[in-house]
Amino acid sequence: MRNTTAPPDPATPLQSPPAPAPAPEHRPRRLATPAGTALAATLLALFLLLSAVLAIGLGSAVIPPLETLRHLWAALTGGVISADEVTRHQVVWEIRTPRVLLAAVVGAGLGAVGVAVQAMVRNPLADPYILGVSSGASVGAVLVGVVGGLAALGVYAVSVGAFLGALAATLLVYAIAHDRRGVTPLRLVLTGVALSFGFQAIMSVIVYLAPGNEATGTVLYWTMGGFGGATWGTLPPAAATILIGVLLLRRMSRPLDVMALGDEAAAGLGVDAPRLRRRLFLLTAVMTGAMVAVSGAIGFVGLVVPHIVRILVGADHRRVLTVAPLAGAVLMVWVDLVARVVAAPRELPLGVITALVGVPVFITLMRRRGYLFGGR
Repeated sequence: MRNTTAPPDPATPLQSPPAPAPAPEHRPRRLATPAGTALAATLLALFLLLSAVLAIGLGSAVIPPLETLRHLWAALTGGVISADEVTRHQVVWEIRTPRVLLAAVVGAGLGAVGVAVQAMVRNPLADPYILGVSSGASVGAVLVGVVGGLAALGVYAVSVGAFLGALAATLLVYAIAHDRRGVTPLRLVLTGVALSFGFQAIMSVIVYLAPGNEATGTVLYWTMGGFGGATWGTLPPAAATILIGVLLLRRMSRPLDVMALGDEAAAGLGVDAPRLRRRLFLLTAVMTGAMVAVSGAIGFVGLVVPHIVRILVGADHRRVLTVAPLAGAVLMVWVDLVARVVAAPRELPLGVITALVGVPVFITLMRRRGYLFGGR
């Protein structure tokens, strides 16, 4: 049988198949530029202000936004409030405003510290509590609540005990993880996880031996988180610590980019990775201790927010550390609002809300953007 298929004409150029469309994860991000990052930060800052006003007005007693702004303006400028508005003014200024501001401050700190810890240990699953700081803070708070130490500090005794417990846990983790080669990311993570289990066992023993149920509520608060104890007295120390910490972390953004390449590559580029890791370890520990001391341990915020921000603005740490604090602040303000109103007059622990939101978001990110979690 003759082959009737005509041979290709040598004068006709062969057409190559069309190039495949780039994968979605490799398409350029519109916000991954200085201008795009500035736009994202500006929009988040405006949304944070709007969210704060709404959160201050909403609750078991709803106060309209314009009236909320009027009370805030009167408090800031020393304006006159009529006698029948004193109670609402106190609700706005004395109860809800410090709580909402503390939620924004803690959310900003969790977002920034999450970015720094993930870079420090080179682990996308790291969060601010992976090094055992929160468990140590919980032990300190429970000990003060049960034993009654630091009584001279009054209402701040438990918070100070939590902060001291966080610092003690930090020193213990560093001492165990350090050897003649310094502190490696893997040793830090393993030591922090192991000591977290140890601290949790200590808390269980304290709860078991404590008379009555006086320690149970303290343990639940410090392990699930909440802003019920927010006052104008607790806000300034936490805000100052976290603000200074965020600014220092942002100044370290370029060394963080280099350290992400590995210690050897960083050394070739003039960055002392072990020294930088020690500075980051101390700074993030102080910031985490300050946050846990005023809010307890709030999970998933420091884990999920950095990944979402990297998807939006790229992996450059200067851009990430610009947007992540604002994103964390917005998220925490709304989480606290939901915790206050969904089961009013009772409050849900913040850890419940962040887990219900964070778990599906994290799974979705892992399935759709798998390369961000260590590659496919």
